[in-house]
Amino acid sequence: MSYSLQLYTLRNAIAEDLPGTIKKVAEIGFTQVEPYNFVATAKELGAALKENGLTAPSGHAPLLSQDQDEILTAAKELGISTVIDPFLPAEHWQDAETIQATAAKLNAAAKKGAEYGITVGYHNHAWELQSSIEGRTALEYFESLLDPELVLEVDTYWVAVGGQDPVDILTKLGDRVKFIHIKDGNLTTDTKAQQPAGQGRVPVLDVIAAAKSLEVGVVEFDDYSGDIFDGITQSLAFLNNNTATEGAKA
Repeated sequence: MSYSLQLYTLRNAIAEDLPGTIKKVAEIGFTQVEPYNFVATAKELGAALKENGLTAPSGHAPLLSQDQDEILTAAKELGISTVIDPFLPAEHWQDAETIQATAAKLNAAAKKGAEYGITVGYHNHAWELQSSIEGRTALEYFESLLDPELVLEVDTYWVAVGGQDPVDILTKLGDRVKFIHIKDGNLTTDTKAQQPAGQGRVPVLDVIAAAKSLEVGVVEFDDYSGDIFDGITQSLAFLNNNTATEGAKA
């Protein structure tokens, strides 16, 4: 089990100083990151990752709405082996027919990804859990339509905001889940109220334990009222201290 940082967390700092921000991430103790919008920054980001000994096993890019070959080429340059579409708005998750069309598009994207040696996945927000299709959440229904090679990155905070138990959802989705977003807070849509892992209402350690095929746990804040570098430092310390303890018990 390894930990990564979703770089969207540091978007403001990155906009001001990408190389300096990546250096700070490495100094805090992260060895992996999850880039976003990486087509636009591929050259500069790649140099900063190499300079600081960081790798990017996964990355976010809008595969369903932008040029897939451009995205996959940039991913390959950055060493990203899994490209995850991060966002489809709520209207895409209200009926079976629309979800079927989305799944078909993602399945096609996965075939193109395979040509580059890259796995394709999807990352949820709250609305995939708030909508019910044929007696289950839209996310579960969507998962049932995906080809076997596709993966899910479950944002466990937004699962809880969507009214579902993240431990239950991770159990139901099973081996499909290779990545999770680890975040904490008061379980509202007020992103400024998000907190470092272990300080809010998400049972973070239970969530990690429930993802049986997890490859990478990705720390993320959508926003934060405090110093964001302090926030990610606290999250990583909590995870390293507690999961190391759990592993020693096992």
